[in-house]
Formats: sequence, structure tokens, C-alpha cells
Amino acid sequence: MIHGLMGLLGFGWLFLSSAWRAEPALEFKGILQQGSLVIGQTEPGTQIFLDGRQVRVSKDGKFLIGFGRDAKPESILKLVTPDGTYETRELKVAQRQYQIQRIEGLPSRKVTPRTEDLARIRQEAALVRKARELDDSRTGFLSGFIWPVQGTISGVYGSQRILNGQPRRPHYGIDIAAPIGTPVRAPADGLVTLVHSGMFFSGGTLILDHGYGLSSAFLHLHRILVKEGQQITQGEVIAEVGATGRVTGAHLDWRINLFQTRLDPQLLVAPMPTGATQ
Repeated sequence: MIHGLMGLLGFGWLFLSSAWRAEPALEFKGILQQGSLVIGQTEPGTQIFLDGRQVRVSKDGKFLIGFGRDAKPESILKLVTPDGTYETRELKVAQRQYQIQRIEGLPSRKVTPRTEDLARIRQEAALVRKARELDDSRTGFLSGFIWPVQGTISGVYGSQRILNGQPRRPHYGIDIAAPIGTPVRAPADGLVTLVHSGMFFSGGTLILDHGYGLSSAFLHLHRILVKEGQQITQGEVIAEVGATGRVTGAHLDWRINLFQTRLDPQLLVAPMPTGATQ
């Protein structure tokens, strides 16, 4: 497992080869690989497009890009300078191999929902998508990330899930086993954009926006201790670990998104301390 080496911000700036240091300047903090978040720095006033989608750039030239679980080996970054000239750069994205995880003992309805469940599932998915589309200038991610809970890692990002013997979608978070009621802390500063006490699959669900389209989701919660619209600081207790939704035991499922792109939370934090408990 590749870790964040004391968190994403622990990486030094990656200066691209001499051919890439021509105007506009471009530097990266992070590793270009599937599941990763990368902080970029360019000349102020430059516009950035990743694979055709415009990326928010701060006044001082900082921006975020991310690569999903199945990101292709190459992405195209387009830079448009303040004077209107542009260039494109090819980014090489390292590919990963993922585990297969088999989970038995789930209620059959949580693996194969009934027809009457489908409208509810669609409505809840729309709420989550909306919360993840917030695009503002807050920079909570610049403080780096901490583990929201410490405990045994019981599920990892990207693993192919076999549920009750049936292949299902990959897992897009990191599962941390902990007793019901264990405090969940904000991994970085942010704004609460979604609170839901009981979604069909994810149970008690909370989404925290860190700015620039980057958000954390916390699933299967027992209790949520914050409200939508509330400003949160890193380390603040925001919820309690639970066993709600589609689960076989108490744990926190922590997820990171850059808009709708699902990223690997484990790449943002230091390795879990050996024998760690809350």
C-alpha cells in the first residue's frame, strides 16, 4: 500500500523536466497515480483544463487535480496563459492493482434492493452528487489531513467487492473498524454540506467540503453532531462511528472526492499507527 508520506503536503514540489519548465511554470505536490490528489502551482492568471474540464485556480496559481480508480495511463493538461497563448502537456498516471474483497452475511435486500427501494436510492444518490459539486474558494485542504478515526483498517480503496457471492462495484473508501460511539474527527477544515440520518446503503451520512471541489464523506454513522452549513476545524468531533446501512459490523467508511472523482483517502495521511485505538 502506498501511503501519503506524512500526508499529501509532506511531499516536496515536483519540478517537471526542463522542457516543462518553460512558461507557464508548472509544479506538482503529490504522485501522479490512480486514486491520487495532486496540488498544482502555476503562474497566476493561468487557466487550467484537465482532460477538457476547467479547474479552479487560486489568485496565486494553486489548483487541485485528481485521478480516479480506473484513470487511464495518460491525461492531458491544458494551460492558457493570461496573454491567451496555450500549451498542452501529457501527464503519465501510474496504474495500480487492486484487491478482491469478499463479504458475506449482508441482508439480501442490501445487496439486491427491491423495486420499491430504487426510487429512494436514486433520490439519496442525487443528494450526494449535489453536495459533491460545491466549488468554492475555501482552502481547508492546505492544512493537510489527519485520520478521522484510528483503528484497524478493514477495507481499502479500489478493492473489487464480492457481496454475498455476487460481484458488485468497487469500494471507494477506507474502512476503519471501531466500536459504536467512537468519536469521528474532521480530517481537515471544512463546511458541512450534507447531513442524513439514514441512507439506504450508507446509513448515517455526513459530507464535509474542504474547498475547490474536494470533499470528505463519512458513512455508516451512529450519530451526527454537526449541522449543514456549519464551519468545522481540523480535529473537531463531528460524529460517532456506527453500524448503519449496508454493514456487517461497526466501522467508519471515509471517502474523498474531487467533485465526482473518487480518490484514495489513504494517500492523504500518514500510515495508521500500529495498534492504534481512538
